[in-house]
Amino acid sequence: MTMAKPYLLFALALISSLCALVQSGDPYLFFTWNVKYATLSPLGVPQQVITINDQFPGPWINCTSNNNIVVNVFNNLDEPLLFTWNGIQQRKNSWQDGTPGTNCPIQPGTNYTYQFQVKDQIGSYYYFPTTALHRAAGGYGPINVHSRNLIPIPFDSPASEFNVLVGDWYTKGHVTLKKFLDSGRSLGRPDGVIINGKSGNEAPTWTLTPGKTYRYRICNVGMKNSVNVRIQGHTMKLVEIEGSHTVQNVYDSLDVHLGQCYSVLVTADQTPKDYAFVVSTRFTKTVLTTTATIRYEGSNIPASTELPGAPGNAPEGIAWSINQFRSLRWNLTASAARPNPQGSYHYGKINITRTIKIVNSASRGEDKLRYAVNGVSHTDPETPLKLAEYFGIPEKVFKYDIIQDEPSADVEDKITIAPNVVNGTFRNFIEIIFENHEKSIQSWHLSGYSFFAVAIEPGRWSPAKRANYNLVDAVSRHTIQVYPNSWAAIMTTLDNCGMWNLRSNSLERNYLGSSSTSACSLLNTPSATNTYCPKANSSAASSRTCRCQHHHHHHPPMPDSFIQLQFHLRVDFIINIS
Repeated sequence: MTMAKPYLLFALALISSLCALVQSGDPYLFFTWNVKYATLSPLGVPQQVITINDQFPGPWINCTSNNNIVVNVFNNLDEPLLFTWNGIQQRKNSWQDGTPGTNCPIQPGTNYTYQFQVKDQIGSYYYFPTTALHRAAGGYGPINVHSRNLIPIPFDSPASEFNVLVGDWYTKGHVTLKKFLDSGRSLGRPDGVIINGKSGNEAPTWTLTPGKTYRYRICNVGMKNSVNVRIQGHTMKLVEIEGSHTVQNVYDSLDVHLGQCYSVLVTADQTPKDYAFVVSTRFTKTVLTTTATIRYEGSNIPASTELPGAPGNAPEGIAWSINQFRSLRWNLTASAARPNPQGSYHYGKINITRTIKIVNSASRGEDKLRYAVNGVSHTDPETPLKLAEYFGIPEKVFKYDIIQDEPSADVEDKITIAPNVVNGTFRNFIEIIFENHEKSIQSWHLSGYSFFAVAIEPGRWSPAKRANYNLVDAVSRHTIQVYPNSWAAIMTTLDNCGMWNLRSNSLERNYLGSSSTSACSLLNTPSATNTYCPKANSSAASSRTCRCQHHHHHHPPMPDSFIQLQFHLRVDFIINIS
């Protein structure tokens, strides 16, 4: 009885914390996922693929703004597993974000229940595994968040909607690819491009009724390359990017960079027959192409073999792509998840309180390829960063502020391998500059937030470049591309408590150090440290720090009264905001 009382009080405290994370009046959607390997042939070559409920891509999470999502994940793999919900902001709930810095992995043969709310969000997103290069084996799937009925959308409801998950793919399994990276080698060129997990004759076919309009939610879930998407004989009207309604420009083709999601409307207004839905890689010496089929109802006329061409590659293709980025505009009069118009938030009139410049680089330290942010290549310690901070022992696991806001001139000359955590201030309005000195295109994602993508230009950034920012209707989104020898600028308010990941969307770069995490945490040490820190389950453990162990189905949620914010950037680094 003496032992039971503290545990009962602790359980009641956990239930109270969990209830604070969601609103009881909003609907709950429940999912059970059985994650396992299967032998499939996405590019015609049999290989090991991660499936969810025997599906690849995985099950569709179709929900409405403010719904509560409960996903019970059973890990039937032979390795620890985590899922992240790319673009879902997890308000005050970073413990559910599913990245190695914030979560304990789900051990083989066990299960874990994610619970989160799609609070004040709409749009097109996807989920994917974040551990052990699992993304190279699949395990991803679509997330659609619809507007509530009381909030009108700025276009007529389409006849139907289609999720289109596109991206490059390797025929070698993730275990082999991981060995390449661990031995100091690059992944090299992908073997092809897939659409919804398939290619060639197995690629998807969408049947349209003549005269009707359809919504295509297109996400680049690939590992290495940007892609261009186009439809034979049809134009695409852009209506949404990563949770923001856009000015409805019409495009013949769209560049979709790693991690990005675009919603377009396509009207079946051509001669009834088949048409090719074309996806090809961008800014690559060898262009990889695949097609799906748009079929008009009742037609049996095959698509023309003459495919629409993609925009050129560097250098003229980069200029074309930058101009397309500049054409993307926020719809100021439309409402998104809330009734007020998007344009009622005047971000361009807020004073910048801090500027952080991020310079990515590559190096071979200790005969191994590593990628870095401001000279630091992030590595995940055995103890998740959030857990270490939560228990008041960060100094035993990592150091704050090992990089500066303005990188030194010789930042690309050497690389330090360490967890990368940068302090910041809660509710600050910050500017982040991504400066890419390399020859390859970069793509960056910030978890827990959306940001205003205010500028992309060739060359190096300077304060004078702010004169070129779009301070009126830049799209609020979660991912931005940075072209070779170019820079990109974003702005955001650090208003979401928790630890969040700022990461490269390139799988290779992310694995080898190109990401970071941001988090809000209490400055005091919890009294229940011993309860949260059982014996370490790693044979490599020698220090007395908190480590992950899955004796229970649920992780305890972090408190919602956090007053610090951190970014963990993993080319890697983390920004800690207090």
